Amino acid sequence: MHSRLKLGVLPAELHQQLLNLTTNMKSSSADVAERVSVDAPFTGEVIGEVLVGDAQDVSRAFQLSRGAQKLWAEMPMSERKRIFLKFHDLVLKNRELLMDFVQLETGKNRASAADEVLDVAITTRYYANKAEKFLSDKKHPGALPIVTKNMQQHVPKGVVGQITPWNYPLTLGISDAVPALLAGNGVVAKPDLATPFSCLIMVHLLIEAGLPAELMQVVTGSGEVVGGEIAKQCDFLMFTGSTATGRILGRQMGERLVGFSAELGGKNPLIVSKDADLDKVIADLPHACFSNSGQLCVSIERIYVEEEVYDEVVTRFVEAVKAMPLGAGFDWKYAMGSLISETHVARVSQFVEQARAEGANVLCGGKARADLGPYFYEPTVLVDVAEHTALRTEEVFGPVVFVEKVASLEQAIEKANATSYGLNASVFAASDTGNWVARRLRAGAVGINDGYAATWASVSTPSGGMKQSGLGRRHGAEGILKYTEIKNVAEQRWISMRGPAKIPRKVYSDTAATALKLGKMFKILP
Repeated sequence: MHSRLKLGVLPAELHQQLLNLTTNMKSSSADVAERVSVDAPFTGEVIGEVLVGDAQDVSRAFQLSRGAQKLWAEMPMSERKRIFLKFHDLVLKNRELLMDFVQLETGKNRASAADEVLDVAITTRYYANKAEKFLSDKKHPGALPIVTKNMQQHVPKGVVGQITPWNYPLTLGISDAVPALLAGNGVVAKPDLATPFSCLIMVHLLIEAGLPAELMQVVTGSGEVVGGEIAKQCDFLMFTGSTATGRILGRQMGERLVGFSAELGGKNPLIVSKDADLDKVIADLPHACFSNSGQLCVSIERIYVEEEVYDEVVTRFVEAVKAMPLGAGFDWKYAMGSLISETHVARVSQFVEQARAEGANVLCGGKARADLGPYFYEPTVLVDVAEHTALRTEEVFGPVVFVEKVASLEQAIEKANATSYGLNASVFAASDTGNWVARRLRAGAVGINDGYAATWASVSTPSGGMKQSGLGRRHGAEGILKYTEIKNVAEQRWISMRGPAKIPRKVYSDTAATALKLGKMFKILP
């Protein structure tokens, strides 16, 4: 494919090749269409430009995708599987380049970029191998034994709309599209304007693997214009982002009576029990809190520690955080990279400074690091955070966590559940204790002796949020079936459901009632 990238502008030929994937936008005047620059968080420099789409561009994208989807839906599953297994191989073959793209656009460290690439490969292989089983026709008992044959079928929704954020442009931009496409749908996607090229390079690989070129359309532009128009035209919407935006889209989809799946915000708790393996706790806590610079929905933002081990946990955790190497670049040695923008640095700083002003004690971090790059902010640990400060209840979405002492696990569980969110939670404890706590935590995913990675990577199990953290699920059977409509097909053979014409209706009704009683007695009817 292409050679590795450098920390600078995209090579002109590659930039144009990716831009060509959006040439259906403003096709009559692409040379003079409005463009927006994409910046590299590591340096603040412009790495390329993309077109700014409008409602007409979205309509054109849906027209093209709908045309391709009709043929795609008729393609045998064996052929769809072949294409996606080839895509899986191309992702792994080009993993270094893909990590370069993700880092260049997001500023995350190499390990976090590697997580994304592997996630796409794992999810693709899972659904390529399982789609036929999940989508196959399934027999069910008919209304009348023998004479009624009943079948459940899954048919594609049509064209799925997808609106994704900047923090995981591969995982959220492509891993969600894979099951939608395998289910026979087209996709019209709006990546975030901060990270369009990561999505486009993946679409390039999908086409190289054999996906029809017009089936997955990418429209770059604002959330208000492009995202809003996608929500107006799609047959199902997959959204990942803030709870506030999720509510707006949910109302819009509800008005249209069109399906909607959303992963939204979180204020994720982690509990440390007094019987936990503290070496394991300290080894995992920095990853649980600061992977991807804390810019992920499932990141831990609050920690509750039983008082018997509180002092040791806090001391060792702070030492581990202070030892984290920060830096810009494609080197594997950095434990944490940059934030996404100057605006986000200001947001994170505001949370910390407000908490500090209200009496919180910053044990480490708590300041921007312009010496490393324009958008760096140190991993930050606080204690003594006042009850009424925003940091306690609102999602920071950055490298900031507070630690609090609790008298018991019951108190820890109560505090962990005292939130409007319910996306991810974690408990470090002996196995029996951990399972006891996990059953009582109100979150869509709960890790035992792990922050979030084990639940997320278990792609065979549905994952999503409770309460204000979303609705619908990704992963598992639900992660592909949500992109389909269930069709109930019943074939009636030999006699009518209303009985033979020669038998009076009252006699037939009495006979049917007797049959139901016998069926219940002998357990022979559904």
